[in-house]
Amino acid sequence: MSSRRSLSGDEVAAKVADAVAGATLDLTDAKGRRVVVPAGSLGYVEIGEEAKRRVGFGA
Repeated sequence: MSSRRSLSGDEVAAKVADAVAGATLDLTDAKGRRVVVPAGSLGYVEIGEEAKRRVGFGA
């Protein structure tokens, strides 16, 4: 079983650039679900900020 980690915004951008130059964008999420999209179908890709998990009580 391989370990899964989240991709950084830069890593996602690199995968998208490779996909546009190639044929498909191939991503796997943290739960192991795989998404393969034909590069010609991409209109744009929005990459959000990485969310930090908060622990504890705060207002």
